[in-house]
Amino acid sequence: MESDCCCKETATTDDCCSDACCETTCCCCAPAVAKVGQPAPNFSMKTTADLDTLESTASLKDYAGKWLVLFFYPLDFTYVCPTEILGLSDAYDEFVKLGADVLGVSTDSVHCHRAWINTPRDHNGIHGVRFPIGSDMTGSVSRSYGVLIEEEGIALRGLFIIDPDGVLQYSVVNSLSVGRSVEETLRVLQAIQTGERCPIDWKPGDKTL
Repeated sequence: MESDCCCKETATTDDCCSDACCETTCCCCAPAVAKVGQPAPNFSMKTTADLDTLESTASLKDYAGKWLVLFFYPLDFTYVCPTEILGLSDAYDEFVKLGADVLGVSTDSVHCHRAWINTPRDHNGIHGVRFPIGSDMTGSVSRSYGVLIEEEGIALRGLFIIDPDGVLQYSVVNSLSVGRSVEETLRVLQAIQTGERCPIDWKPGDKTL
């Protein structure tokens, strides 16, 4: 079936993004995709910041003036995901010392997140996690950061560092089976914060170029 999208060969720029425009296929109406060196895509979603009401929301503007480590993971109650989340949580104080906050995201509901947070660690839960988990049930945030697996409705293991001005400074995306490194995330964050040229395997205290 032919799409009703306004962006056809005969369409003009003024036609784009009208009510009739198809946002899923229209090139000029498609959501912004995260690019290093460019403003990070905006987002707004419910989080687990208030476990009692589950009514808290987080948006990019909430993190203005501080660094943000935004990471996506596929699903709650899985195997690799809790190791990553708890690893980042255990290192949370180190991120705070660097002026950074952490926000996790998956396409699960906040209710599912709460159940997982209330599950003991020795039962594959993430009890005691120290940062909120966002609910991207529509997949819109995962899509805008280029990590959504459309046919499955889940996110790849994407991790993004956003600076205090809202500019994306770092991104890494792993396959579903491979966890990320807390140590490497901290190293890269500190390297970016130097504002200098950092050679391979640079570590805090090393010379920059």
